[in-house]
Amino acid sequence: MLDDPELHTFTGGSPMTLDALEKWIEFVVPGHSPDGGEIWKNWVVRLRDEGQAIGTVQATIVGDEATLAWTIGSAWQGHGYAKEAATAVRLWVATSGVVWFRAEINPEHEASAAVARSIGLAPTTEVVDGEVVWRGLPPTA
Repeated sequence: MLDDPELHTFTGGSPMTLDALEKWIEFVVPGHSPDGGEIWKNWVVRLRDEGQAIGTVQATIVGDEATLAWTIGSAWQGHGYAKEAATAVRLWVATSGVVWFRAEINPEHEASAAVARSIGLAPTTEVVDGEVVWRGLPPTA
């Protein structure tokens, strides 16, 4: 699923080699940056019935802010999986004292913008590495 060049249309680059992917997984498994300043939460998105991995979702928590990111394999896009996964992670992370949520989205990536909007984020005027920063508060009960 992650070996799909189409996933890099908006982010650039290309799929990681197996060796690079294994090293990245080893790096993030501890769940925090080497200096402890960032908390990393990563999940695999799976189909309920088959258990097949179809994507990933992550939250990087720094202080009272969480940056969310989601990736759904090309074959499974357009079925609401990113929205469902991002919603679940946002709700889970909100229980940890996070005050702000954010995502960085390529301004041409309409599908990711729709996911961000659906989970309560709104675009700001801030741009980081060519991507628009979206922000929102934790969901209310």
